[in-house]
Amino acid sequence: MFSIGLCSCCSSSSNIEQIFGDTDGWGTVHIHDPSVVKHDGWYYSFGTHLRVTIARSPTLYGPWKHLGSVLDAGQSIIELPGRDDIWAPDVIKVGDTFHCYYSVSTFGAQNSAIGLATSKTLLPGSWTDHGEVVRSYDLDDYPNATEPWTITNAIDPAVLFDAKTGKPYMSYGSFWTNIWGFPLNKAMDGIEEGAVPKHLAYDPVSPNPVEGPFIHYASKTGYYYLFVSHGYCCGYNASMPAAGEEYKIKVGRSKTIDGPFLDRNGTDMVNGGGDVILGSHGWLYGPGGQGVLVDGKKDILYYHYESAVDNRVSYIDEDKYLGWNEIKYSKGWPYLV
Repeated sequence: MFSIGLCSCCSSSSNIEQIFGDTDGWGTVHIHDPSVVKHDGWYYSFGTHLRVTIARSPTLYGPWKHLGSVLDAGQSIIELPGRDDIWAPDVIKVGDTFHCYYSVSTFGAQNSAIGLATSKTLLPGSWTDHGEVVRSYDLDDYPNATEPWTITNAIDPAVLFDAKTGKPYMSYGSFWTNIWGFPLNKAMDGIEEGAVPKHLAYDPVSPNPVEGPFIHYASKTGYYYLFVSHGYCCGYNASMPAAGEEYKIKVGRSKTIDGPFLDRNGTDMVNGGGDVILGSHGWLYGPGGQGVLVDGKKDILYYHYESAVDNRVSYIDEDKYLGWNEIKYSKGWPYLV
């Protein structure tokens, strides 16, 4: 296990785990925007690229073995010209079926969509693609539109069942107006009829660099926690962001699934609030793309990161690794150990 000392920006110690295993092609070294689930004694990771790459390990420490992809080449029935890659999956279990919500887009574009595929086993070749759940559009194409999703970017989905209502709820968003959420319908393939999307987080300072939401409910505290990625995620090899503008993970809490999510100072995340729970320090650089795995009695925050001093890797996007830490709580506020 790699160990990192105290993080000055988040006041918690961090133990970072690297994905081990296959490294051919994208392999399992590259894990961008991970989603991690546990099933039948195995840990499965899902990530951006390769039409949602799948890896499996007997433990979170590895070794991880690359198994294949969720979707075959050209399989997604979402029709967005030139958008043949699949990003930022979120995988959850619904009864005896697994749902993989995925994103179809291109870098810097707002004409994006979130799709759904399902499987009973999680394994490659077992997934059925159901296509579009929600889509966002360029304002130039829809100047008179009033629906909230016309001013958002429909990528980075995350779904959970509301602990208080039992209804499925999706959060999503990236840059533009940042993070929104809405209840899904019973089939979990679209917005609930009559529901109005709720604004959950927004950085008012241009270029509004908030994305990758994940809402986690902790029964031990009674709070919902909204984790977001703040800053620039990618392309560090071509252009390094100014110090502090790279990816970092922020969090706020609420008593309800749709907010308001407040930080320790009481600032709403819609008004630029959010506490940094993990940022760059030591050799850890640009953590983000996070989610939470409930593993027994442990809540585990997982994410991707880059190693700033590891000579085996570089700052290219293909050299992102899986990291994770257990979440602890003090007076209802999360910290990492």
